[in-house]
Amino acid sequence: MPVITVKTVEGATQEQKNRLIERLTEVMQEVLGKNPETTHVIIEEYAAGNWGLRGRTVAAIRAGN
Repeated sequence: MPVITVKTVEGATQEQKNRLIERLTEVMQEVLGKNPETTHVIIEEYAAGNWGLRGRTVAAIRAGN
């Protein structure tokens, strides 16, 4: 039972998340031969103010600060 966890800053649409889950499941089957019926994909979304990069929050980077 493979579990894939994707950690990202919020902002993706539900359609994008659906496609990501679909493709990651396909890749697990193609590359590792894993059964799609038992492959779990978990998307953990974080607020832009709670994610830091290069010493700044993603919210500040997006705002151009």
